[in-house]
Amino acid sequence: MEGQNKSITFDGREIRLTTGLYAPQANGSVMIECGDTSLLVTATKTVKKEASDFLPLICDYEEKLYAAGRIPGGFMRREGRPPERATLISRLIDRPMRPLFPSWMREEIQIVASCLSLDERVPADVLAVTGASIATLLGEIPFYGPMAAVRVGLIGDDFILNPSYREIEKGDLDIVVAGSPDGIVMIEAGANQLSEQDTIEAIDFGYEAVLELVKAQDDLLKELGLKQVKPSEPEEDKTLSSYLEKNCTKSIDLVLKKFDQSKEDRDLELEKIKLEIQTKIESLKDDNQLKVLNTNNDKLIHSDFKKLTKKLMRSQIINDGKRVDGRNLDEVRKISASAGILPKRVHGSALFQRGLTQVLSTTTLGTPSDAQEMDDLNPSTEKTYLHHYNFPPYSVGETRPMRTPGRREIGHGALAERAIIPVLPGKETFPYVLRVVSEVLSSNGSTSMGSVCGSTLSLLDAGVPLKAPVSGTAMGLIKEGKEVRILTDIQGIEDFLGDMDFKVAGTEKGITALQMDMKITGLSVAVISEAIKKARPARLHILEKMQEAIDKPQESLSPHAPRLLSFRIDPELIGTVIGPGGRTIKGITERTNTKIDIEDGGIVTIASHDGAAAEEAQKIIEGLTRKVHEGEIFAGVVTRIIPIGAFVEILPGKEGMVHISQLSEARVERVEDVVRQGDEVTVRVREIDSRGRINLTLRGVAQNGGMSYPEPTPTPVAPLN
Repeated sequence: MEGQNKSITFDGREIRLTTGLYAPQANGSVMIECGDTSLLVTATKTVKKEASDFLPLICDYEEKLYAAGRIPGGFMRREGRPPERATLISRLIDRPMRPLFPSWMREEIQIVASCLSLDERVPADVLAVTGASIATLLGEIPFYGPMAAVRVGLIGDDFILNPSYREIEKGDLDIVVAGSPDGIVMIEAGANQLSEQDTIEAIDFGYEAVLELVKAQDDLLKELGLKQVKPSEPEEDKTLSSYLEKNCTKSIDLVLKKFDQSKEDRDLELEKIKLEIQTKIESLKDDNQLKVLNTNNDKLIHSDFKKLTKKLMRSQIINDGKRVDGRNLDEVRKISASAGILPKRVHGSALFQRGLTQVLSTTTLGTPSDAQEMDDLNPSTEKTYLHHYNFPPYSVGETRPMRTPGRREIGHGALAERAIIPVLPGKETFPYVLRVVSEVLSSNGSTSMGSVCGSTLSLLDAGVPLKAPVSGTAMGLIKEGKEVRILTDIQGIEDFLGDMDFKVAGTEKGITALQMDMKITGLSVAVISEAIKKARPARLHILEKMQEAIDKPQESLSPHAPRLLSFRIDPELIGTVIGPGGRTIKGITERTNTKIDIEDGGIVTIASHDGAAAEEAQKIIEGLTRKVHEGEIFAGVVTRIIPIGAFVEILPGKEGMVHISQLSEARVERVEDVVRQGDEVTVRVREIDSRGRINLTLRGVAQNGGMSYPEPTPTPVAPLN
């Protein structure tokens, strides 16, 4: 078997392509490699599906743990349900590819990207997106490409292309930009409160690199002697669409201009018009006036009625500058917000509403052991902040079976999570694991940004000391020829019938997350720049309304939340705290009824619902790890008597022995003649032997009955911050 090997030099790296060798029954396939990261990407198209009224595109990303030399965990020891990260990369492939297929295509198309080897210096996701375009082109599937994606990071003041995982963690920006020759088609970003101008410059920087990869794909096709299949729209019978336009335009237009009506009333009015015209058409069919309706009447009417509604709504925005609810293009819907709406059994709660979109967010404070273990190819092994987004059917007035979260729910949850992470306190100052759940109670556009706002309010209500509150809004776009209108705070119909859904989240200082999806084949950096700038006043307006509900963290945590104490010990003494077979730490937890976690770096976190118990556990651990020096004097309690001496606890959890010869200046026949178990004595450290055992003496030490433990002087260690 032989394939063709090609390479692309990009940003000082070599991207290696192997075509014509792997997966020969797929329409197109490519092995795309950079460093030691290897992905097999395939594109397959099946026969036409006559019954479908949409483009059936499926994009899948597969992670194989052998790619990182690992065996899967669990009983089965094989890959099962895709991890969240794989789902997010599947969406990352789908979102820029979907608008580049012609909307009239009805063949099933499936793109599968399988990560077969992973190099931590070369993340696989952007390679998978670019590989999807190459495989589609090689498969000669109609496509408005080429398309490519790059990641942009920010280290100091410098933008870098396709940073490694470690560089992403260190930097202030992680943005993926995907584009075609017509412009940018997708943006996904997380940022550390980056200014609007810096964000725009990063997008521009990324798109310039995208164009290099687009040109490289054109060159590849020429080298292989292939010609790109450009989509050509099939001719359609315009009989029905013309009839609908003639008979429904006026009535639809009147409904769209009733600015004071509710979404429900508007939907009912439009549905009534559609049913009336459908009944009329059915009666005309027998007269052969509309022969096109001999098959699929309902689907054809529904599709063309939707197209006419879309055309009229967009025309109203372009020509009149008014939206269906009467708002100006830059106007935000009415906002209400409240915090602490649920009993404190829930550690934090909030309700955020913008127009008809309503989100209930809750916060739960957990201990370090509640962190989510990650069993995927990402080098990060755990997550300490989780955001889960739920979208029940009643939120849009529908009925359907309640299933496990789908790709949309996972994607929206990840976006809200990304928006909040930059403002979370460090675990040194607030060592809790945090879980926020956003329940969408009502949806009419921009529920993910409603989740961001609700999350901020809920976290503050739980007492989490955020660095700054975060708000978000969704920007839309209507583009007709050269006419472009940007919409602030889009609602459902504007998302459904518009050209762009651009979510912008951030603080007063700057942006923390972006997500842009297109329904057209590309948009210029200039238009995207304008949308980002127009989002800022909207975000600040929403933030102001949020701060009227709660503007700082609650001073006290819920009485039902665990109490955590966090401090650092010498990492070399971790074994002393744990003890042989874990006996020491188990004894501390049983004695104090606490939960103790120790990290490799020496950070100890104690969890308890009883603050005094947590302090007692801390005192014991500090006693165990405190270094004792010869000559120090301690007040202690006799814990055990043996024939040759007595053991005295000089610090919580730390004992030394007084040999019988050191109990008194005079000769002692029996230990019990001087001390008994439970006696309080004052002792001096005589020596610490080669095995670390503490030998004590009472000789020459004045005894003060009833003396309590002195406050120990902690061993100097590096500060937490």
